Amino acid sequence: MQSRHCGAVTMKAKTNAMKSVQDIVDLASAYYGSAVLFAAIDCRVFENVESGTLDTSSRGTRLLADACVAEGLLEKRDGKYFNTPASKIALIPGGKADLTKAIRYNRDVYPAWGKLSEFVRTGRPVERPQIHLGEDSVRTKAFAAAMFGRAMGIGRSVVPMLDFAPGDGRILDLAGGPAAYAILIAQANPGVKIVTVDLPAISAEAAQYVANSNLSGRIECRAGDYHSDEYENGAYDAVTIFGALHQESPDQILDILKRAKRALRKGGRIFILDMMTDDTHTSPTFSALFAINMALTTENGWVFSDGELKKWLSEAGFSPETTLHVPPPMPHWLVTAVSL
Repeated sequence: MQSRHCGAVTMKAKTNAMKSVQDIVDLASAYYGSAVLFAAIDCRVFENVESGTLDTSSRGTRLLADACVAEGLLEKRDGKYFNTPASKIALIPGGKADLTKAIRYNRDVYPAWGKLSEFVRTGRPVERPQIHLGEDSVRTKAFAAAMFGRAMGIGRSVVPMLDFAPGDGRILDLAGGPAAYAILIAQANPGVKIVTVDLPAISAEAAQYVANSNLSGRIECRAGDYHSDEYENGAYDAVTIFGALHQESPDQILDILKRAKRALRKGGRIFILDMMTDDTHTSPTFSALFAINMALTTENGWVFSDGELKKWLSEAGFSPETTLHVPPPMPHWLVTAVSL
């Protein structure tokens, strides 16, 4: 499995402060708010509020809408409900920063978190990763849609941070998922051509998204497996690996990086975007929690530090350069290195 397997929406990064008794009580019921958000999206609450068609005559809808107000997702004035500025752009399909498909991924892994103690006892994931990577066509399509929506949101911040060199014309996008990043890179860099690689079922979804964006002539969606693929030697000016390496073991990461280097011309650069931690593996908070999410749903999932990544890059024959922090809400870090 190689497609970008990431939690769709994150909580605010914060310091690892010790919790008070009240904080502990709040933490124990934090999932109430998540359940309210998931249900409100499923029941189209935010869409109906915006169109003025929310029917609160039923007890269930009224209680859900009031819970949304309590959680700060809606406002209530004179008995009427209104979307907040954030809800308008993020929780209505088609909004400026639509996160609805991405949030549905969090909903889909919700049951896995209820089996955390089982994972602790066994050390094994509690669901099969293959379910959403081709084995179950419905889950695969839903996963691809969630990852596309999430990546489009993150990518609008990340793509302007990619400092491609003049003359860079061919880019290899490994574990490219549904091609959201490839699409954004192609749109921002009219001269480039991109080969985006992922497992066959995900690659097929990517091809459809690329076609819908009228970029089939510049983006090739190649079915493959970055755990074993060999690419055209020295044929690429840049390689991107966005949101994928956190599901691999250190040995797998090093092997993937070595084969990526062989695909690059000398002086070509690799850009790696991922959820990372500091050297303690405990901060940012969300990254430490996300490591559990990956362990619950993949064989080798975790979250590494940027220091560890730079060590592997050096071992693979790169010269690590910058680490940049992606703007909120996602605590992603972008690491760049040059092929020696």
